Amino acid sequence: MARSKKKPNGNGGPLGIEASLFLAADKLRKNMDAGEYKHVALGLIFLKYISDAFEARRTALLAAKAQGADPEDRDEYTSENVFWVPKAARWSHLQANAKQPTIGKLLDDAMVAIEKENPTLKGVLPKDYARPALDKTSLGGLIDLFSGIGLGDPESRSNDVLGRVYEYFLSQFATQEGKQSGQFYTPRCVVQVLVEMLAPYKGRVFDPCCGSGGMFVQSEKFVEAHGGRRGDISVYGQESNQTTWRLAKMNLALRGIDANIQWNNEGSFHNDAHKDLKADYVLANPPFNDSDWGGERLREDARWKYGAPPASNANFAWVQHFVHHLAPTGTAGFVLANGSMSSNQSGEGEIRNAMVEADLVDCMVALPGQLFYSTQIPVCLWFLARNKKNGRFRDRRGEVLFIDARQLGTMVDRVHREFTEADIAKVAGTYHAWRGDKDAAKYADVAGFCKSAKLDEVRSHAHVLTPGRYVGAAAVEDDGEPFEKKLARLTKTLEEQFAKSAKLETAIRANLLRLGATG
Repeated sequence: MARSKKKPNGNGGPLGIEASLFLAADKLRKNMDAGEYKHVALGLIFLKYISDAFEARRTALLAAKAQGADPEDRDEYTSENVFWVPKAARWSHLQANAKQPTIGKLLDDAMVAIEKENPTLKGVLPKDYARPALDKTSLGGLIDLFSGIGLGDPESRSNDVLGRVYEYFLSQFATQEGKQSGQFYTPRCVVQVLVEMLAPYKGRVFDPCCGSGGMFVQSEKFVEAHGGRRGDISVYGQESNQTTWRLAKMNLALRGIDANIQWNNEGSFHNDAHKDLKADYVLANPPFNDSDWGGERLREDARWKYGAPPASNANFAWVQHFVHHLAPTGTAGFVLANGSMSSNQSGEGEIRNAMVEADLVDCMVALPGQLFYSTQIPVCLWFLARNKKNGRFRDRRGEVLFIDARQLGTMVDRVHREFTEADIAKVAGTYHAWRGDKDAAKYADVAGFCKSAKLDEVRSHAHVLTPGRYVGAAAVEDDGEPFEKKLARLTKTLEEQFAKSAKLETAIRANLLRLGATG
């Protein structure tokens, strides 16, 4: 019997469960806008997961009933980080009614019941499945589709099926939404670079523009991958877009991450929800070049220690907001538009100069294009350190590391690039070696890739922080061919090319004359 062929995914390999599931779900979308459908699909994934987890826990409790376990005791579930799911909200009940015209209302009622029984989810879950514009046949088809996969049972949890599916759906919706997606999704590989470089093992992690919460998810994964425990870091965030805030709350709840994520319409600049927080790590991807941030109302704000940011661009408002929230030994890693490294408009150069002279800038990374779904604006990574002599790493006062990673990454389709694990390890490993992490390799400058520069050198470049200015050109490998021989070979090749060009030009002229004569 011949094996069935698997379609390739974006990386050229076989199509995984998450990609297969998305393709099938996307067919059911029909004419619905991706921005709307995102909440329909992700809400159902959430519901399927918590229902699966509930049923798995219930099965275990039933088996242990003789030993005193009570499958009807809510505490038996919540003590294991399992949400209590009422009967009317359980997946088996919804699947049995998937073909009914009332399925939309049943789903809305299920979401309301879950929020009522689990206060941490209040106001988070989507509750508009009954709206007339949502095709109920497609909705039932989506329920049947998700019924075929396990998300919350022990085996699926150990294989992180949920994490893979949810993250893949987020990335694909970001692709379909294009420029509108940046407010809720930062590409996973970019988040991984930030997290791997900062290495948030323990402490308070803060993101004041947290989108769908990807920074926090990757931080928790980092801790667990390096032998730590969930809970070694505490998570704080803020988001001004309510639907995006809901995505973040669901994203973190699915993974059992206890997070203090606040929402308000005013946003972090005008209504800082964590005014007194001093974070050990700041991880963020703020809106690029935001000209509508209300800066004219904040000219005398205490956060602008290094200069008042222009009302026409919030880049350095975000940077100083991050610094304001750093603990005395805290570090920050964030994404900004490339212009932030060199702009002298509206006082931005003076702010950057002041920050460099305050020895806050630890590392700058230039990224390749096409990493983001939401923008083609070239971007970079900034890393700041409140104290470069804090005992955790070597004393690197008066130094800045520049990394030019523009040649890294692999195109996964016609328009998107991703960093491979090797790319991430190369960038993060370079930073760790330079700052003197325990067990890190010995650091050395690499022409065309990385350079450790003294502040005097940065001053000589007028405090411009573009890595390309510092790392120089990549070294050309010597192939051992003698210079005279190489020159003769190249000269001969050039002469042959000239001869071919002359012959081609003669033939074209002859054809033009012939055509003119016959015309």
